[in-house]
Amino acid sequence: MQTVFQIHTSGPGLYEFTEAVAGWAEGSGLLTLFIQHTSASLLIQENADPEVRTDLTEFFHRLVPPTTDPSMAYLTHTYEGPDDMPAHIKAALLPVSLSIPVMNGRLSLGTWQGIYLFEHRNAPHTRRVVAHLS
Repeated sequence: MQTVFQIHTSGPGLYEFTEAVAGWAEGSGLLTLFIQHTSASLLIQENADPEVRTDLTEFFHRLVPPTTDPSMAYLTHTYEGPDDMPAHIKAALLPVSLSIPVMNGRLSLGTWQGIYLFEHRNAPHTRRVVAHLS
């Protein structure tokens, strides 16, 4: 069973799409999610306190600042904007696929876990996440 989720983003941050995935998954098996982009990532993260999402976004912005920051002067891939190469670096550090067991039509996530797309670019995007349940 396969589908593609489209997630609309409006800039850097974590966008939860747990409900969409939970509504689609049925039966039992292993769910694989894969993002078809090189400047965004997937995460399983806490979904109870929105400060977690804010703090993660700020941490990764400080860890890998835009190319306008003097500490990033060594980067050469800069023609797509100051957030582009840093977005690729963040995507290289974070997962681009997730595996989640599905048991009797339910995602086997913990109490406070949610599924997130982590957008690393400043501009709005429509991101595609392929889902495969087997």
